[in-house]
Amino acid sequence: MVDVTQKQNVMITGANRGIGLALCDAYLNIGAKVIAVCRKASASLKKMPLDIIEGVDISTDHGIRQLKASLNKPIDILINNAGILSNQRLSDLDYEQMLEQFKVNTLGPIRVTEAVLPHMVTGSKVAFITSRMGSIEDNTSGGTY
Repeated sequence: MVDVTQKQNVMITGANRGIGLALCDAYLNIGAKVIAVCRKASASLKKMPLDIIEGVDISTDHGIRQLKASLNKPIDILINNAGILSNQRLSDLDYEQMLEQFKVNTLGPIRVTEAVLPHMVTGSKVAFITSRMGSIEDNTSGGTY
């Protein structure tokens, strides 16, 4: 977790489930104001006392425009967590799905950061979350392209 003081604004993408949802909960528990960004808010996310920006697909121009239009406060911490995984095997590659993963997992966080930049304040921080699939060091799990 990126250090935060109480009342700082923390924006988390991919906030509707998994790591993103857990990060929302953790930051709320230490007193941060959380802005949850997702394509579709889950029931669990909707129960939390935070702001939700829903309908944001970080891989599309439309999604980024929607994010920009919804921003109305300074951002102290941006956590780029959104991502997708399609288990591609060499014997059955789906190149279109691989391109979609690239758009979401690599270009998406850059697009989000660029969109949020005008709302970031002096001393703001940006974090990029990845899975083991993004590890340069872990070359042992292999088999997925």
